[in-house]
Amino acid sequence: MRRGRALVFPRDHGAHLGASIEWWYATGWLGTPEAPTHGVQLTFFRSATGLAAGSKSRFAARQLLFAHAALTDLQQRRHLHDQRIARWSGLAGAASGHASVNDGHVALGNWWLKREGSAWRANIDAADFRLVLALQRTQAVLLQGDNGFSRKGPGEQQASHYYSEPQLAMRCELSLSPASGPARSQGTLQGRAWLDHEWSEQLLHPQAVGWDWIGINLSDGAALTVFVLRRADGSALWAGGSYRAVGVTEATSFAATQVQMQPQRRWRSPASGASYPVQWRVQCPAGEFTVHALMDEQELDSRQSTGTIYWEGLSELLNRNGLRVGLGYLEMTGYSGPLRLG
Repeated sequence: MRRGRALVFPRDHGAHLGASIEWWYATGWLGTPEAPTHGVQLTFFRSATGLAAGSKSRFAARQLLFAHAALTDLQQRRHLHDQRIARWSGLAGAASGHASVNDGHVALGNWWLKREGSAWRANIDAADFRLVLALQRTQAVLLQGDNGFSRKGPGEQQASHYYSEPQLAMRCELSLSPASGPARSQGTLQGRAWLDHEWSEQLLHPQAVGWDWIGINLSDGAALTVFVLRRADGSALWAGGSYRAVGVTEATSFAATQVQMQPQRRWRSPASGASYPVQWRVQCPAGEFTVHALMDEQELDSRQSTGTIYWEGLSELLNRNGLRVGLGYLEMTGYSGPLRLG
């Protein structure tokens, strides 16, 4: 990772095989801002194995691809999730997995995410649900950090190249699978989404055990990102984020000393035993807010793919008067054990 390296599109929508880790991450809500009905999340990860460097075979396992998908059903108060893992074959359309290096297109079998013009499209055929997504750009790409160079620790080497696409207009064809019988269509639903793409050689400082992160689409069209990297004792090792007002191209980046996330209410997972702060007090240059999970039980057990358990779920952003001013996703890692990436 190099400060000053300009991000160039569409190339930088694609995979960066020289980086150790990379992910494409989309989250959003369906329904209305006042009464969302569902939250959706999908993430495609790429990880360099460091193996088979001397092999000339196109099928050598130099890269692995993972994918996670989740659906939060607020009406039924349930959280469904699924996962995939495959070798990156280097062959477009291969069943084992593929990621383009020229543009945004990553696929694991019938799970895929692809950029087409000003939209991202996705198909997720999970065990209990199916998502067919169209995420239409309504704003310019948001470069996080210093023009896309985002510090993640006290050392310059702890950094990523990172951009976001907030305020995406989302259309979702949603199907749910009952306990028995074929999947049932829920129709085509509308909502709002957020997409992140990030790649890094060394994201985490040795003292970091995980992070807390929010990406919020504000009701007025603005976008807010806040994150904190934590030590084992819960103290903040590093922090950052950004705010972009509606109608503005460039975001205002936050210095590590300008951000605080203070846990308030906690929820203990009956499955993993991990205790997650599902409500936070957030202070940053954009203001003082409360982040509140719209459903506590949004933990993902991905030990069959990336090997981690983490919490990621649809949440609301409240102002100091307790009024909802935005919706988005809260992600918390490292609560069931130290997170290890790359």
